[in-house]
Amino acid sequence: MTNSSRYAPDEAAQTARRKGEHIRICLQEEVAGIGITSGFERYRFRHNALPELKFDSISLETDFLGKTLKAPLLVSSMTGGTNEASAINIRLAEAAEARGWAIGLGSMRAAIENEALADSFRIRSIAPTVPVIANLGAVQLGLGYGVEQCRKAVELAEADALVLHLNGMQELFQPEGDTDFSGLLNRIGEVCRQLNVPVGVKEVGWGIDAATAVRLHDAGVAFIDVAGAGGTSWSQVEKYRSSDRMRRAAAEAFADWGIPTAECIREVRDKLPEAVIISSGGLSNGVEAAKSIALGANVAGFGRALLSQAAPSGGSEALMTQFEQIEFELRAAMFGIGAASIADLAATDRIWDESGAIR
Repeated sequence: MTNSSRYAPDEAAQTARRKGEHIRICLQEEVAGIGITSGFERYRFRHNALPELKFDSISLETDFLGKTLKAPLLVSSMTGGTNEASAINIRLAEAAEARGWAIGLGSMRAAIENEALADSFRIRSIAPTVPVIANLGAVQLGLGYGVEQCRKAVELAEADALVLHLNGMQELFQPEGDTDFSGLLNRIGEVCRQLNVPVGVKEVGWGIDAATAVRLHDAGVAFIDVAGAGGTSWSQVEKYRSSDRMRRAAAEAFADWGIPTAECIREVRDKLPEAVIISSGGLSNGVEAAKSIALGANVAGFGRALLSQAAPSGGSEALMTQFEQIEFELRAAMFGIGAASIADLAATDRIWDESGAIR
């Protein structure tokens, strides 16, 4: 399939316009899930009054996608395809490179439809040493996309990996959404087998449970971003874009939909002890990143929490400070339980829920 055989120029423009609307809504409207949380408040670290380590010696380094991260942290996939999105991605890439975080790009469908929009995703020159993850919607694999388009997304971004996002509920409430999710598992497996970079799968904010994670793992998926509930609800976002009164009203019934992020991490780690897991969905600080890793994640992702500082109206210095604060909070939590490394944090028995120690 060639780009022109599936997408007309007006569709490319529509995709770019939608990306701009998403940024505006996420910055200006209340789009968090209502009546549901990420679940991290259910867990507490058991303080260690005698940690027997030097704070400055605590190491946050970890390996991810064949590279060493200075911290087990990820800028979650957010945006691209517009001038404003380009400015956001540049700022995020500068901070990720400076602090040694991985960075995910927003859906690259706009660039596949119209390569003139590809520059908003080209951040490799800004972030030459950290892992960069290209991104496409898995649903597009049932609408003409295949290995060719996935490979093109990776090449445009000079990416280390590709993530295919699952966003069924968003597509359902999106005015121009695609809702045929049939047969996607086999198509995902085909991309995993044929692409020459690791292929992961992520949700967009409603979570991936253990049974789904096992199916994806068996299909050949290299990493899973659980992207649980408790942060941005994309049915709430799409509610603000819709002129369909029925769907706008129906979106309210789904404001608490999804699986809390902390629950997803525990479920998936329990069923897939060797899997590479990214925790995202509602994370707002470094203590939640520490809890993510203690519960079983390899890397913790931050999305909308970074957006206001990354937007053109924000400040580059403020964004860098936000990255530093998240790292400080993560390291402070490790100091508080006596964990000298990310491996120590992952193995800790000092995280508790109401029923007692997790390990």
